[in-house]
Amino acid sequence: MGNARKYDQDAVLRARVLLLGSGRPDLAEELGAYRVLAEVSPRAYLPKLVKALLRTAYRTTVPGAELRLFAEAVEAARRIETGEARRVELLHDALRAYERELFALGRRAEGRAACEEMYALSGDPRLAYVLAEEGRHREAAEIHRRRTAAGPGFPAWEVYELAAALSAAGLHEEAAEAFDRTVGAGRRRAAEEGTPPPDLAWELVHHARLLEDAGRPAEGAATRREALDLVARLAERDGTGDHMAGVWVTLFVLSGRPDEPAASPGAPVPPFGVHGTQWSRDVREAYRGDIPALEAEAARLAAAGALPRLYTVHRRLTLRTAHFGISRGSAEPLRPRFDEGVALARGLEEPATALPQALTDRAMFLVATGHHAEAHADLAEAVALLEAPPIVTRT
Repeated sequence: MGNARKYDQDAVLRARVLLLGSGRPDLAEELGAYRVLAEVSPRAYLPKLVKALLRTAYRTTVPGAELRLFAEAVEAARRIETGEARRVELLHDALRAYERELFALGRRAEGRAACEEMYALSGDPRLAYVLAEEGRHREAAEIHRRRTAAGPGFPAWEVYELAAALSAAGLHEEAAEAFDRTVGAGRRRAAEEGTPPPDLAWELVHHARLLEDAGRPAEGAATRREALDLVARLAERDGTGDHMAGVWVTLFVLSGRPDEPAASPGAPVPPFGVHGTQWSRDVREAYRGDIPALEAEAARLAAAGALPRLYTVHRRLTLRTAHFGISRGSAEPLRPRFDEGVALARGLEEPATALPQALTDRAMFLVATGHHAEAHADLAEAVALLEAPPIVTRT
């Protein structure tokens, strides 16, 4: 025991000398020193150990080392005394890094448990996104409800997430009412500034869909006409630019949820309505990984002349192209995708549903990229088609 005691004291002395020396130790040496000192002076050195572990994990090139280091950071952060000023922040940071790596490896149950701990710790909404990925939409909606009820002000993206979760849970009336918050804020902004914000256009279009899903078609039609009037006003000062495309794409990808498979714990899908940066890595990569299969299916359907199915597959491809394309920079290269979608819809024998959808898709893309006059022409045609009386044939 005496030798062990001497070794411990020697290790502590070496660690202190290393950290107090004039030269800066490398990261591995620093981490080793903090591991030793955190055992003898946990209050002073556990926070430093957590930060050193996270830095090392982010920089390591050793396969599999990230997960081990993140797990060690979590355990070290848990050991920080309750009440210490930075405990919550450091534990949250460690858990966030740990759960990201767990999801990247497909270890969803463990990742979800880390998210549950983060939510209990700080109210982090990441748990809601994970629940939505697994089809647990009512639970996700409850978390979003609590967040938006916490104060009088909330950003639009929080309302997007709440309404998306409510809609996915089948709570269509509540989804429409919730989304009215962000639409109302946009209307007030337009009135105060005298100029309609472009994002209000696609918010109105999305709100029209929610109202129709809630069994309120007349209000949905009126909201869509309001969007058309707004785009007409934007067209009066038409310009170009894609500065709004990153915001638009969240609602555009959400609009494709009906054509995607239902989520379940065993087959997670993206949390539609949530910005792509918040998706778990496994579902993000699966969404990207669908592209080659969808491209092959589109080629097969085109060769077979199966236009209705081809239109649906093409739209699913367009959604993915938009989602991943926006993050790489300019949105303009996406234009041919929307043009092709409109062309496919026009070629259908019964385009009553597909053509208004394709025209609206392109119109909102054009609003997002600053081409308001073209957007108005597309949306005007879509609205006219949707409001046209049904054709009655005698039998």
